[in-house]
Amino acid sequence: MLSMRREAVYQSMEEILLVAHSSIIKPENPTFAPLTGETRYLKPSVFWSIRQGFPRWMSLSIIAVSLAVPLLIWSLLSYSGMMPPMFLPTPTAVLQSGYKMLTEDNLLADIWVSCARVAGGFLLSAIIGVPMGWAMGTFYSMESLFAPIVGTVRYMPVAAFVPLIVIWVGLGEEAKVLIIFLGVVLYNAMMVADAVKFIPSDMINVAYTMGANRWEVLTKVILPATFPSVLDTLRVNISGAWNYLVIAELVAAQSGLGFKILQAQRFLQTEKVLFCIAVIGIIGLAIDFFLKWLAAWLTPWADQARN
Repeated sequence: MLSMRREAVYQSMEEILLVAHSSIIKPENPTFAPLTGETRYLKPSVFWSIRQGFPRWMSLSIIAVSLAVPLLIWSLLSYSGMMPPMFLPTPTAVLQSGYKMLTEDNLLADIWVSCARVAGGFLLSAIIGVPMGWAMGTFYSMESLFAPIVGTVRYMPVAAFVPLIVIWVGLGEEAKVLIIFLGVVLYNAMMVADAVKFIPSDMINVAYTMGANRWEVLTKVILPATFPSVLDTLRVNISGAWNYLVIAELVAAQSGLGFKILQAQRFLQTEKVLFCIAVIGIIGLAIDFFLKWLAAWLTPWADQARN
């Protein structure tokens, strides 16, 4: 009886292999193509390699080109007179305006004020949003509690809350920090919750099998497993905090980069607007590099897994 079953299984496997082989070699089959010498082996490529390493010199060359091409186009359009200076000032005019703002208009104080506002709102959003995301991703009860609120409020524009924020907390620094906080906190929570849900269930079940309780699963499995994703979430969402800075400094601000941009806009001082935008970009790039370094230092295992 057992031998008959084995023969039936072997016969079925032979039929499956025969069908698969016929589907591969039939040229009229639209799904499979014949295995030829050209399609059987992947041609080596350095430029289009998928996560297989990349020469340092080529990476630096591409970075230089990506920065030089927009600058050349900007210079061509502005120096040639194809665009009026009011719409697109020259790079020289922007640098001269920036030097004047740094030496005469005390721009460094505005930079410090804006950095303090962004830091306050973003740190508050991280303190509240990250634990909320851990709770939502770990416990179905917490997801049922927070998900309807988070899923609804995150689609509401923060700018629409500005009149209410002014009524609630006034026109001081609290209003500006609260606007930045509201713009980022829910995205922190949602992205951290998604990171928790990507933890394999087998990892949690193994911890239970080895005698871990719920607190140990949370602190020794879930939190370490999601910590690299939390750092990536904060690195991505801090750019949103800088985006909401301009909205925050609409509220009776007398200093800050957003205030300088709005003030220059009123007088059509485009070169000042571009310089302040460039300063925000440089600050954001420095923060991004710092958070990447911090993530590589705190979670070296995650960096090795990515590579």
